[in-house]
Amino acid sequence: MSDAIHLERRAVPDGTVAVPGDKSLTHRAILLGALAEGVSRIDSPLDAADTRASAAVARALGARVAWREGQGATVEGHGASGLTEPSQLLDCGNSGTTLRLAAGMATGLPAGALTVLTGDASLRARPMRRVVDPLARLGAQAWTRAAGTPPVAVRGGGVTGGAVETAVPSAQVKSALLLAGLLGRGPVRVAERVATRDHTERMLAAMGARLERSGLATTVFPGPLRPLAHRIPGDPSSAANWWVLAAITGGRLVTPHVLLNPARIGLLAVLRQAGAEVHAEVEDEVPEPVGTVAVAHRGPLSPIRWDPADVPTLVDEVPLAALLATQAHGRSRLDGLSELRVKETDRLHEVARGLSLLGAQVVEHADALEILGPTPLRGAALDSHGDHRLAFVWAIAAAIAEGGVDLRGAAAVSVSYPGFWEALAGTGAVAVSQVPSAAAAGPSEQTGKIGQA
Repeated sequence: MSDAIHLERRAVPDGTVAVPGDKSLTHRAILLGALAEGVSRIDSPLDAADTRASAAVARALGARVAWREGQGATVEGHGASGLTEPSQLLDCGNSGTTLRLAAGMATGLPAGALTVLTGDASLRARPMRRVVDPLARLGAQAWTRAAGTPPVAVRGGGVTGGAVETAVPSAQVKSALLLAGLLGRGPVRVAERVATRDHTERMLAAMGARLERSGLATTVFPGPLRPLAHRIPGDPSSAANWWVLAAITGGRLVTPHVLLNPARIGLLAVLRQAGAEVHAEVEDEVPEPVGTVAVAHRGPLSPIRWDPADVPTLVDEVPLAALLATQAHGRSRLDGLSELRVKETDRLHEVARGLSLLGAQVVEHADALEILGPTPLRGAALDSHGDHRLAFVWAIAAAIAEGGVDLRGAAAVSVSYPGFWEALAGTGAVAVSQVPSAAAAGPSEQTGKIGQA
């Protein structure tokens, strides 16, 4: 498929969409499998650019990783003592999860071993002091550039242990510190101010790690891991595209076998608040809650507001929530969004700008969006700027935009959802085709109603 495509609305969707394996869990299964003693078997992992980056890093640190077409993946680890010094720079691609978790792992390499982690241009602009500084406080030798961005360099030898509080809500940072503690010389206690997703804690416990959890703090003790056998459930961040598509079009879509960890499904509460019909049934709870979600809506939507403390539960779905707000009757305010400015793009600004080009009434604040709706959306030429979350939201917007959407950067979806375009066409809501050369030649000349406060 061309990297510049045309999206045109078609029918109201009604059906079932199976989504790929959860990205966060796949990253962790691969990297923690590299630390285990034996062969971990991972069924239904996400096979995408980001998770392939984690597999490459695991191999470079001494594990054997094999992707089996249609059968999942295996990771053969040799325990903490089997970690080896990489022979070259480790390229984490676009994956902040890979880089930050691997930084924690690298502290457990033999004393003096050097690991240098880098990535693509987008990743090299993302903040890394948030992980390097607490690692140093725990006794690690870790550095980054003066600007606080990658490359990140880590010397092996293990952390001495101690207690730290994370400066920003980040499951990636928390996970890096927990892995450093697992591989270190003394227990590590990590406290959070706001709860973030707990996939690492759940998976470590399932693999036999000794953990103590109290409120917003987790203590990990050095020790071995046993191999993992795990079927990865569907990614709720991928399923969120279909949930919002159903809500804004008046359709009904069902996503089976999706991860329902409470720290990942804040968007479902937002959809309920807006007036959508949401049915979520948990069918299994070990080691993560998993179930089927159905979303439908056939009436007017209500405006959205939320507690900024809830943002970690839907941080990847904020662009979709903002699109939902354009169809709500009244003024929505989405607060607590400063972290979106340091994603693959300044996602807060790009969402405001793109919605404005589509005709929405949006005001961008330093850490919030105000959106007045409902607004009929019009066609526009948009760009993902290499950010998969932007590619997704502009694709879903095409289901209600009069005149369709010309999208540059369509290939960005491969980071987390390689089959997205086929799945979108399969819903019947949007036709996907290549953009004519004239449309792909330059950016849109439209201007929208965007203010900045």
